[in-house]
Amino acid sequence: MTNLTFEKALAELEQIVAKLEKGGISLNESLALFEKGVKMSRFLRGELDKAERKVEILLRDEKGNLKGEDFATEDTDDEGKGGDGGNA
Repeated sequence: MTNLTFEKALAELEQIVAKLEKGGISLNESLALFEKGVKMSRFLRGELDKAERKVEILLRDEKGNLKGEDFATEDTDDEGKGGDGGNA
C-alpha cells in the first residue's frame, strides 16, 4: 500500500462498505471487496497506533513519565454521568 494516506484509505474503506451494504454483487466480488476492506482496516489501525504512540511521546514530562490528562467533551456534565439535569 504505497503512497496511501489515512484519508484515502478511510475513503476507500467507506466505498467498500457501501458497495457491500448495497448488495447485488457476486459472491466472488463480495469476498474480494471484503478482503480489500480488511487490508484497509488493518492499515488504518496501524496508522492510528502510530499516531497514538506519537501523542504519548509528546505527553511525556521531562523525566519521561507519561502525563495522563482527562479528556473532556462538550456533551458531558461535571459528574460524567450524562444526567438529565445538566447545563448544555
